[in-house]
Amino acid sequence: MAEKEKTETEKKEKPKAEEKKEKPKAEEKKERAEAERKEQKQREEYLIRIASTDIPGSTSIYSGLTRIKGISWMISSAVCKLLNLDKRRKILTLSEKEISQIESFIKNIKLPSWLVNRRADSETGVDRHLITADLDLQREFDVRKMKKIRSYKGVRHILGQPVRGQRTRAHFRKGRAIGVKRLKAAQPAAQK
Repeated sequence: MAEKEKTETEKKEKPKAEEKKEKPKAEEKKERAEAERKEQKQREEYLIRIASTDIPGSTSIYSGLTRIKGISWMISSAVCKLLNLDKRRKILTLSEKEISQIESFIKNIKLPSWLVNRRADSETGVDRHLITADLDLQREFDVRKMKKIRSYKGVRHILGQPVRGQRTRAHFRKGRAIGVKRLKAAQPAAQK
């Protein structure tokens, strides 16, 4: 009889043990799903480097290219059309070959002259499109040149005033004394 009782209790314990095994399986599935979600988020958080600019992998190609200094929405659209890329596609899904195509196209842009940012360059007379550090450097050279030749814009740059014809009566007053300052020593002298 004792043996029968043992076998019955073992039978009762076996389903309990099986239940315990099943619960961890369900928990494992949940943990795996959470790990996959985290991994996917990490993949989306990757930064893709195009033209020395880091672009988040979760953005679309169309909006991601505009993060490159000198690339506007129109140029981004033109790049997508001319290279046959889907605008809505995520940057993370681009292959190395496609990234190199985009970089080479951006460096040697062949677009209509009304779309480039440096038309009829004053030094060479050629239409060019500058991006990233080249754009900043060229702008700095242009400002220095204006200051050197003492053009109106150059003088305004030297004085720290607005260059493009804005009114200055109420704005652009930062860094200057505003109002009248009274001297405390002058007040007692005036009373005598």
